[in-house]
Amino acid sequence: MSTGRDIRLDLEPGASEELVALAERLDRERPVLSAGFRGELRRRLLVGAGAPRRLARLRLLITGYASTGTLLLLLGAASAAGIGPLGA
Repeated sequence: MSTGRDIRLDLEPGASEELVALAERLDRERPVLSAGFRGELRRRLLVGAGAPRRLARLRLLITGYASTGTLLLLLGAASAAGIGPLGA
């Protein structure tokens, strides 16, 4: 059995060797993405990171949703207290 592997000690005898063999096989046979795909992905990620307009729009959306949610919570609390247009 290989040392340094993080394997539980409560497994059946011999199971740890099977798990190590499986982990090594999966590591060996792991598919590698093509260089063209990795390069295109990197370019897209770098372009997206420098887009302040998107970030400003995202902040505006977050503010809008948070404000609307707060307003609805306050309306619900007022209704439960018997105040406001929906109060009983």
